[in-house]
Amino acid sequence: MKDIHSYWAYLVLAILIFAVINAVIGLKNKKQFTDKDLRIGLFTLIVSHIQLLIGLAWYFMSPWYSALKADAGAVMGDKAARLIAVEHPITMILAIALITIGWSKHKKKTSDTDKFKIVALFYGLALLLILSRIPWNNWF
Repeated sequence: MKDIHSYWAYLVLAILIFAVINAVIGLKNKKQFTDKDLRIGLFTLIVSHIQLLIGLAWYFMSPWYSALKADAGAVMGDKAARLIAVEHPITMILAIALITIGWSKHKKKTSDTDKFKIVALFYGLALLLILSRIPWNNWF
């Protein structure tokens, strides 16, 4: 499960970066928000939610959850353990919530510029959160 979560994260990150760049380019060049742009945003939403489900399943099976239940003070006192057991899961849930909010809000906008702006803002903030709490030493 950990391997699936780790490999799927590469896909999420790549698609999220692509979605943000696409939205920024669309906003900057005042492009029309087409079905392609809609599908990019939707695919990003779906892939990130799948990652959330995989991550939650892995988290509750992981030794980090057991350690947190057994001795929360020790986990919170260790910076590396706190990152994996607490900060990473909470931040990723917030990031995926931002993606979901961005997807929901962009659908209510009528102008192409506003749609690109919402996607760029919410997906971009989600990307920053994700990049801030990836356990990089476990990735490479």
